[in-house]
Amino acid sequence: MKRYLLAAFVLLLGTSAAFASALGTSARTVIPSQIQQVISVDYRALRNSPTALALKDRVLPDNLKEFETQLKQLGLADDDIEQLTFASFRIKDNSLRSVGIAQGQFPTKKILAKMKLKKISGTKYHQEYLYPMNNGMEMSFIDNYTLLFGDVSAVKAALDARDGYAESLNSNGQMTDMINAVQEGAVWSVLDQKGTQNMLRSTLGDAAQLGDFETVKKRLLGSRYTMDFNDGVDFNLDVVTSDSFTASTLSSLIKAGVLFRKMNANATEKLALDSVTIDSNSSLLTLKFKTDDSKFQSLLHSDLFTAVSR
Repeated sequence: MKRYLLAAFVLLLGTSAAFASALGTSARTVIPSQIQQVISVDYRALRNSPTALALKDRVLPDNLKEFETQLKQLGLADDDIEQLTFASFRIKDNSLRSVGIAQGQFPTKKILAKMKLKKISGTKYHQEYLYPMNNGMEMSFIDNYTLLFGDVSAVKAALDARDGYAESLNSNGQMTDMINAVQEGAVWSVLDQKGTQNMLRSTLGDAAQLGDFETVKKRLLGSRYTMDFNDGVDFNLDVVTSDSFTASTLSSLIKAGVLFRKMNANATEKLALDSVTIDSNSSLLTLKFKTDDSKFQSLLHSDLFTAVSR
C-alpha cells in the first residue's frame, strides 16, 4: 500500500495544489457549476508560516511556479496576492478543466504596460481580453482585484459562467454548502462525489481493492478539509457519506491502511502516522492530523511524502 491517511490532504491539494479565506463574489461567478474541486488559500497566512511555504514549494507544479515567475517579471509583487483559488470542473464532454483565480490589489495598468513593451497582445472574449503566457496559459483581468488564468478553453468556460452563457458555482447548492462549512480556514478545499471516490481510492492503495470499498464508494457524497498553520500543522478532513454505516466502514478501512503502513515506516513516518486520528460521527468520516513544524518539515523530505504526493 503506497497511499494512506496523509495522502488525504496531499491528494486533496492535488496536482494543482496551492494554499484561503472566504471565497469572494468575483471568484464565485467565474467558477462553472459542474465543479469537481475547489482549493483556496489565504496567501497572507501562507507568507507568515515557513512550514506552509515549505509545503507549497514541495507540491506546487512547475507550470504554476513558472506562471508566478512571469507575473513577478510583469510587476506583480509577492504581497499583491491575498487569496489564490483553484477550481477543477467538468465541461460538456465530461473532461476536466482547471482555472486559477488570484485576488488582491493588483497594479493592473503597470502590468498591461509591461505586456505592451514585451509585445504581448490580448484577444477579446466577451467583455474581457485574454493574454498569452509562456507556459501555455492565458490570463485575464476580471477587475482590478481579480486575475483569472488557465488554458484557453478553461478560461473561456469560466468567462461563459461569469457572463451567463453557462451556470456558475452559485447554482450548485451542495458544493456551495460544503464551501460555507470550511471557507474560514487558512487553506481549505471541497471535492464532489466522483472526486472524493478517486481521492479515497488513491489514499487506500491496495485496500481499495477490498469489497468493502466497492460497497461504500457509491455512498460517498463529497468531502471537505481545512488546514491551518497557526500552531504547527492542523489538518481536518470530513468525508460526507449517506449514512452512519458507510462512515463507520470507511473509518475501519483507513485505520487498517494506517496500521499496514506503520509496519514499513521509518521513525519520522511513524511519528506522522501516530499524529493521525480517524473516526466516524453519524454520516461523517473524520480524519485529523496535527503535528509541530519541525516534525512536519522532516516529513516533507521523507520517502512517504514523496510516495503520497506524486
